[in-house]
Amino acid sequence: MAQRGSRRAAAETQRRRQSSNRPGKRATERSGWRLWLRRGVIWGGAAALLGALFLGLAVLFAARSLPTYSALKATQPGQTIVVRARDGTEIVELGPSYGKWLDSSQIPQVMKDAMISVEDRRYFSHPGVDAIGLARAVYVWLSGEKRLQATSTITQQLARNLFLNSNRSFDRKLREAILAMALETKFSKQQILELYLNKVYFGGGAYGVDSASRKFFSHDATELSTAEAAIIAGLVKAPSRFSPTADVDAAVGRANVVLGLMREQGRISASEAAVDPSAVKLKKDESQNSVRYFTDWALPQLDILLPETFEPIEVWTTLDTGMQQAAATAIKSNVPSGAQGALVSIDRDGAILAMVGGTDYVATNYNRATEALRQPGSAWKLFVYLAALEAGYTPEDTVKDVPVTIDGWSPRNSGGSYAGEINVRTAFAYSKNTVAAQLGNEVGFGTVASMARRFGISTPISTFPAMVLGSSETRVIDMTRAFAAVSAGGNSVEPFGIVKVTTTGGEVLYRHEAKNSTRLVPDYVAAGMTDLLQTAVSTGTGRSAQIGRPVAGKTGTTSSNKDGWFLGFSSGITTGVWMGRDDAKAVGGLQGGTAPARAFAAYMKYAVRDRPIEQFNTELKLPEWQLEPDDEQMYGDPDDYYYIDEGGNLIEPQRPASGAPGQGQDPFPANGEQGGPGPALPPARRPQPSDEGTQAASDDFLNSATGGSGAPPPPRIRVPAPQPTASQRPPF
Repeated sequence: MAQRGSRRAAAETQRRRQSSNRPGKRATERSGWRLWLRRGVIWGGAAALLGALFLGLAVLFAARSLPTYSALKATQPGQTIVVRARDGTEIVELGPSYGKWLDSSQIPQVMKDAMISVEDRRYFSHPGVDAIGLARAVYVWLSGEKRLQATSTITQQLARNLFLNSNRSFDRKLREAILAMALETKFSKQQILELYLNKVYFGGGAYGVDSASRKFFSHDATELSTAEAAIIAGLVKAPSRFSPTADVDAAVGRANVVLGLMREQGRISASEAAVDPSAVKLKKDESQNSVRYFTDWALPQLDILLPETFEPIEVWTTLDTGMQQAAATAIKSNVPSGAQGALVSIDRDGAILAMVGGTDYVATNYNRATEALRQPGSAWKLFVYLAALEAGYTPEDTVKDVPVTIDGWSPRNSGGSYAGEINVRTAFAYSKNTVAAQLGNEVGFGTVASMARRFGISTPISTFPAMVLGSSETRVIDMTRAFAAVSAGGNSVEPFGIVKVTTTGGEVLYRHEAKNSTRLVPDYVAAGMTDLLQTAVSTGTGRSAQIGRPVAGKTGTTSSNKDGWFLGFSSGITTGVWMGRDDAKAVGGLQGGTAPARAFAAYMKYAVRDRPIEQFNTELKLPEWQLEPDDEQMYGDPDDYYYIDEGGNLIEPQRPASGAPGQGQDPFPANGEQGGPGPALPPARRPQPSDEGTQAASDDFLNSATGGSGAPPPPRIRVPAPQPTASQRPPF
């Protein structure tokens, strides 16, 4: 019994030991897990406490460093630029526009509710940073639906607008949050909302609700309706995209979103949310007119003309408001349906008097006068004939309008007719393509390109034969500048648009100084070119450009009527007009001598109305190398001279036999570029058809005039006829 009892006691003891060992192990394991959890909580709490301490200190330090409320009210971001016309009148104000400062009590409650509903629905419950909104953004990001987007509160937006830039770095967001909480520490919610509504940017240069209300609705912000408040509040997210002056439908759609949020948050009733924002009467934005094409071109030049400055400035320009309006009207009234138009007008000193870059700046602010590259067509012949005149041609010289092939290229005249023997003046007036091709080939296509460069063409220029007909694209302002140089007697003209820049106090920061002009071609070349251009308007393809006083100019029409040009000058003003489609498709009936020439005439009649009538200088004072020697002149007609042939024999020159005028159709249609019926030329100027050769002038003349390297024909040496004796000579 005793033995049995001792065994039971031993077994019991063993069971107790085993049972006591198992719970102990679990307790040990449990105590290790809890230890690390406890440590994590402790360290995390310590880190959070330390972070909160640093954050609190940063907020307090930032709050102590903040300017006073009155100082914040006085700050104005951005630079105001007032642009004035040549007579000093204000044409547009760019940059920040500030309305009247409205105290919190003066701002309509509906305006406050609209802004809070769409920008910061928990504005009155957060300390400057919306923790709930931030947590939601993190959750959305972790779910993979969107990238991380932490929305900014009204206070954060104000902090960014007042003190920071708009980059999206983590450092900037952290400083923005600290400054927002500092603002909340120093100022009340009503003060912060007042600052925000008076300083936030609403687009179009308008800062603050009063400026926006005046800009878009023509009244101050104290009279804002529910629909108007919704439109203004909707602009903050994307001022340019939702601007009612740029896209009414987008602005109305955004305003409806704001009204829906206001109704959802209980800030307005269902009946108020049902208002129609599209019924709001918007103010017409007078600043968004054709003047902006000019300011968009001129104002970027301030970065070069001025040292860095942020104070308000006034820019005095060359623009004439009357001419600008006349130019815009001339383009709109004459441009074909579906097409665009551009115009540049330059005074004799290079001052831009008017600039139109399109038919509607609001619809498209693309400046076709300074940026678009288009083929000039026959207007490019200006450079071909300048090169020919410089090489020795005169307007009276004879050339031949006959079929010609140059390096496999066979140009043809519009209408398919050929006039045969004509003079240079007539060939230019009726825009004969075959003559231009021959002249370009004879003087060299590289020479023509060099002439265009000389006259200010900065775009790439082809040197293939077809370049003489305007296949190289160029800009309206560059072509107008080239014609202005001809008007200036062959001297360079540098277009400019800014006369001076001053501070609002009158201190002159910049003043335009006239540059010394450069002689581009001799004066006799400019005079000859003016002769040709005047004839093109008086009797040639540019007759629609006549304005009742001397006008010189040239038409240009590209293939399939894709582009129409007219460029010309009168009384010191040079104007270039282009018309065509932006997609370079054909425009039915568009020719340089039609709509562009009519727009030119309509504008120029106004532009020169107060200027004296000026006659052109077309007198050719040729250099000595183009004149006959004096000792030959005194012996009579050069046709009476003999010459020596290849064998050294003295040969009497053959006089041309007089014959009856040739019969045939009128080789000169009204429009030499596109053909069509027209009045016949006077009999004295009508050339007769000829099938002889395809060269516009003789080889010996060209080689002597241009210094050609080709082997010239045997020289023609003129000697006087047998001279009379001393007793037979008349006294001299």
